[in-house]
Amino acid sequence: MTASTASTTSVSEVMHRGVINVPPQTSLHELGAQMVSNRVHCVVVDGLARGQDRQERLVWGIVSDLDLITAIAAEQTQVSAGEIASTEIITVQSTESVEQAARLMAEHKCTHLVVVSPKEDLPVGVVSSLDVAGTLAG
Repeated sequence: MTASTASTTSVSEVMHRGVINVPPQTSLHELGAQMVSNRVHCVVVDGLARGQDRQERLVWGIVSDLDLITAIAAEQTQVSAGEIASTEIITVQSTESVEQAARLMAEHKCTHLVVVSPKEDLPVGVVSSLDVAGTLAG
């Protein structure tokens, strides 16, 4: 495959179907266990979280393996998934090209995109930088 293949291959052809999600109150221990048992490098955090002010708020974010490692390195092992989740979730439609996914990853300096269906705009999977590299590798 060549770089031009990335422009003709759709995200739906290389993505991982389904989204692993956890509630925002999930501990880092549980979060790590989910990543290991599902063999994934990121999970989506969704649901309601209660802040220190006891007010509930909707949380929607993504936690990557790097976010988990960063929290551990900073000795923040008592925080929850909702507290370390990146709140900017970058999405790509399943019908977009792998080349477009690579552009979004480069632009937003991220390694995972949540793939959404073009009709319902609902999450249907995840595409990673390894999936993009696989397109080039064949």
